[in-house]
Amino acid sequence: MTGNEQAAVQRPTHASLMKGEANQGKKHKGGRVMRMKAAVCRAVNQPISVEEVNLAAPKEKEVLVKTEYCGFCHSDLSAINGTTPFPMPVVIGHEASGIVVDMGPGVTTLNKGDHVIGTWLIACGHCPECRAGWPYLCRASTEARRTGNLLDFTSRLSDANGEILKHSGYISGLAEYMVLPEEAAIKIRDDMPLDQASFLGCCMPTGFGAVTNVAQVRPGQSAAIWGVGGVGLNVVQGCRMRGANPIIAVDLEGSKENVAREFGATHFINSSKDDPVPIILKLTDGGARFCFEVAGDAGAVVQAFWALAPKGKLIPVGAPGPEATAALPTFFLGHHCNSIEGTVYGNISPKEDIPAFVDLIMRGDYKLDKLIGRKFKLQEINEVVDAMTKRQILGRWVCAFD
Repeated sequence: MTGNEQAAVQRPTHASLMKGEANQGKKHKGGRVMRMKAAVCRAVNQPISVEEVNLAAPKEKEVLVKTEYCGFCHSDLSAINGTTPFPMPVVIGHEASGIVVDMGPGVTTLNKGDHVIGTWLIACGHCPECRAGWPYLCRASTEARRTGNLLDFTSRLSDANGEILKHSGYISGLAEYMVLPEEAAIKIRDDMPLDQASFLGCCMPTGFGAVTNVAQVRPGQSAAIWGVGGVGLNVVQGCRMRGANPIIAVDLEGSKENVAREFGATHFINSSKDDPVPIILKLTDGGARFCFEVAGDAGAVVQAFWALAPKGKLIPVGAPGPEATAALPTFFLGHHCNSIEGTVYGNISPKEDIPAFVDLIMRGDYKLDKLIGRKFKLQEINEVVDAMTKRQILGRWVCAFD
């Protein structure tokens, strides 16, 4: 284990950082910095401010990336509204693509001009989870990520007064430039459109991986998906590619039916009008083999459980918040031999899987262009936050940088 990884295990916990016991109120000391525009979340349930901030030069094994596109994810909203605790102030955004423009010392896998995707999942290769073959659960890098820092537990970001700003998932992609750990910048082929490539930073692997790595759906098996936003639509498309049937999309917004069907749903249930459970039980002759909860809602988890077939599997993909609970009937959990299996980032290995996903997309086997519901400018970020809060977003809205 490297010195940085040992430090990651020994640093203060996420809970202590939430109480302001580390890295709060400190200022960056001298050194080479650049100024840029960035979206800063300073407090829960407050408007995002687009500010001119400072970005320090990349340190050893870090790269400077010019941001091209960044998707706005529901996890960003969860940080903004306090559903998921996160240290603040923070430059938000974690689903970004861009081009390498500079490098710190010791970088060996990237060059200037490389097209890259930022990933918030870095595997140290040494912790018990990594050694067990579960890089998506790496404990060493997870602790640094949760503190809002890079791998050395420091930030490269500060505001106009020199006060430290936190990083979002190593990325902070709603900014004109990013400093990323080398391991968090995944090189991709140059002919991949960078607007679509940004989705490979989060929503595509999370949804597609839940289908292929966790459920391992086989042809003819039934699937129901609660929540057809950016991640949910990738679950739907993953189920279609694996030959699932029927593929039942469930959402509170009836306006999402057309896009859900375009991505592969065979049926759509507007759960603001109809109880999806009896409908799914009828469509599947007794229950779905797989139920994916992608809305991040504890009530939807309960519905998904009741819609399972005997021996069916419930896969919670959404993030309802650390304090959310769901009352599941344990009698049926046992007697129906049901199972529940969580997933993070689709249980992928980013360095190997993301370039393979790019090849899949470029062959035309996997469609991402229709996922782009709207492109917006950085200064429009509060309109985007409001639209997602009101469940008005279809597909994924993407920030485009000039």
